[in-house]
Amino acid sequence: MEPTNQRVVGVRWVLDADQCGSRAVVHGCAELGGTLRHRTITINRAPVLTLWASVVARRLGFERDEALTLGRAVTTISSHPKDASPIVLTPSPKCVKERRRALKTGKRVQFDLLKRTVPVVRTPHGLRALARNRPIAPDTVEQYLEVKFGDALKLVRSAMKRLARSMSAPEIAAQADELYEKFRPRVRASEPGWGAEGKLDLARIERLGAARMRRRA
Repeated sequence: MEPTNQRVVGVRWVLDADQCGSRAVVHGCAELGGTLRHRTITINRAPVLTLWASVVARRLGFERDEALTLGRAVTTISSHPKDASPIVLTPSPKCVKERRRALKTGKRVQFDLLKRTVPVVRTPHGLRALARNRPIAPDTVEQYLEVKFGDALKLVRSAMKRLARSMSAPEIAAQADELYEKFRPRVRASEPGWGAEGKLDLARIERLGAARMRRRA
């Protein structure tokens, strides 16, 4: 059966351009097995940062729903202010597990993620990042990503996961923001801001991960 919004071309397929502009537009082609090859996506930077930050958070020990909320929070926070609180934790699987266990419902903690200080609260359902002093709902974040990436979400998320797994937890915690700057969508200098669309090169994400895997071998 032909996938939604796709054209079958032999053993390859390409995504049709979305005319309303609210979803990612995928150019190029890939094998049905999922090889990225030279695929690029036209999308703005906010959803890309949200997805990447959530993948990094997952790699650092947060549960899926927890990670989604942290990913969304990162896009609303500037880099560390000069007067930032000194009590900011660097997440790691051990640290996150201990905090999840020790914090009582309603208690808060701050984590350093992509050089942002993210406020997090313990809820009955686990840890949740805060936005405007309220816990972020993970389902709304996933829906946001599905709308913005469309059919490309699975492939982009998989590529980012491979990149995150190519490094140890301490390495990805320290380098996540630098890596994002290397693969984030390229936009014209005359069109700054989150709303400006650019080209996200999935092959570049793959190459970054492969290069780090080779160095570890």
